[in-house]
Amino acid sequence: MTVVLDPTGERSPSARTLLPRPDALRGRTVGLLDISKTRGDVFLDRLAELLEADGVLVRRYRKPTFVKPAPVDLRHEIAEQCEVVIEALAD
Repeated sequence: MTVVLDPTGERSPSARTLLPRPDALRGRTVGLLDISKTRGDVFLDRLAELLEADGVLVRRYRKPTFVKPAPVDLRHEIAEQCEVVIEALAD
């Protein structure tokens, strides 16, 4: 079992089952979520270039602020439009 810590202030770790990872990303839709921290967009810009060069359809998203979880409507939009999500933390 894998333990994932939630950075939003949980008091005790929650046990979560990880979803299986795809064998490859080529031909898939990958969402890049910028959490609005400084220079996260720089990292995601480069990552988008690399993914697109490898045949991945990239969709970009941005949280309004890094201090709160992504709004429900944004999470729903990402879940509906993407098969894989990469979230960027950077300062």
